[in-house]
Amino acid sequence: MLKKRLDVRANWRHYLMLGMFNSALPFLLFAFAARTLSASLLSVLNATAPMWGALIGALWSRQRIGGRTALGLLLGSAGVALLVGFDAATKRPGALLAVMAALGGAFSYSVASAYARSARSVEPFANAHGSMWAATLLVLPALPFFPAPAVPTIGIMGATLALGVMCSGIAYILYFRLIQDVGPTSALTVTFLSPLFGILWGVLFLGETVGWYTAAGAAIVISGTALVTGFIPRFGARALAGTVAAPADR
Repeated sequence: MLKKRLDVRANWRHYLMLGMFNSALPFLLFAFAARTLSASLLSVLNATAPMWGALIGALWSRQRIGGRTALGLLLGSAGVALLVGFDAATKRPGALLAVMAALGGAFSYSVASAYARSARSVEPFANAHGSMWAATLLVLPALPFFPAPAVPTIGIMGATLALGVMCSGIAYILYFRLIQDVGPTSALTVTFLSPLFGILWGVLFLGETVGWYTAAGAAIVISGTALVTGFIPRFGARALAGTVAAPADR
């Protein structure tokens, strides 16, 4: 309908790289972890992606990790340890492997972000469209390892369609546009919202219980992420004025 070219011949390696680390691998790892862990815990583990990104970026550029970044990494690790130590879901069989899988999914997102920083420029719609097709092809061989527990209902199929279209397709168009406009590190800060909504939906729709360790662990992980990314929230009239004036200054 939009009649935008993917230019597959020139960009197929690029789409495969993004499809692997930005969709196929993290989706499979989180799907595996979701068999054991709660949505609340998964959302907090997903929020560690910017911390992995800072570590990968430092190793890739062979730069020394600064004190603020190191403190953020330590805080993030402490938050994850708190959750793993107290969350009831981590007492289930195979929970440690599930936690490692979820962290691996967050790590995959940071690899994709680091790659996007150095890759040649590709239009956001083409990035989202091409990488999702590549991810589909990459995921197909793994489908036998994730058999459906029952015949999907109309509600399940509707939820799957909504997740695929809204939370992946459209969301990735916005995400790649953010990478283009503000850079990959800033784009990854969308994970600040992951614990908030992940915990909220877990309580409302899945009947999950939020303990003190969930709130404390999420706060510690988000604080560590803020330190790693250099995120400093601005409040008040001056901040609002700066936000409104920014587009005119560009």
